[in-house]
Amino acid sequence: MPDPFARLVPDAQAFCADLARNNNRDWWDANKARYEAALKAPALALLDALTGPLAELTGHAVTPKLFRPHRDMRFSRDKTPYHTHLHMMWTPDRGGRQDPVCFFGISPDHVTVGAGLMGFEPGPLADWRRMVELDGPRIEAVLGGVAKAGFALGPPELIRVPAPYPTDHPQADLLRRKGLVATATPVLSGDLATGLQAAFRRLNPLCDLLAEIAG
Repeated sequence: MPDPFARLVPDAQAFCADLARNNNRDWWDANKARYEAALKAPALALLDALTGPLAELTGHAVTPKLFRPHRDMRFSRDKTPYHTHLHMMWTPDRGGRQDPVCFFGISPDHVTVGAGLMGFEPGPLADWRRMVELDGPRIEAVLGGVAKAGFALGPPELIRVPAPYPTDHPQADLLRRKGLVATATPVLSGDLATGLQAAFRRLNPLCDLLAEIAG
């Protein structure tokens, strides 16, 4: 059976590249039908196709989201009105204060699949640091498995280890984090939905770990 999403990545990359060169309302209005047909419709279908498998994987209902193309320019110096990427997200409803998410993004020159929490809210951040203090080796083991599966963590957000932890703490790298996200560039050969489902399965131990602090 042919991949129903085979054109999504190349079509989205071509559209986003064109948009980056013509990021204005007139161009958007003239190309809105192209966006609706080539990007929005298949992206919504992909969100729907992954929602059931993710619910089965996590044991929780999943809320899918397609991010709006319009940028919020109120507090930004960049006044270009549209995002030049297509971003999708799935949130398993684990019932926590801050539930980890899975996501897939398409930009003109790359694609990204990942999972985690972009930024810990104050309560989960405090719980994260307590978990690192009490159970650092287990966290490192989970993250090692995620890395072995081909996913990378971004750099820590803090330059220094926060007080009251010592600067030579064995998990100093983890304590300097204010969020935790693992990403990779997916292999796009074969069925896209199947490939993303496999990626989210490999990322699920990270989401389970994060759910402990956000519960």
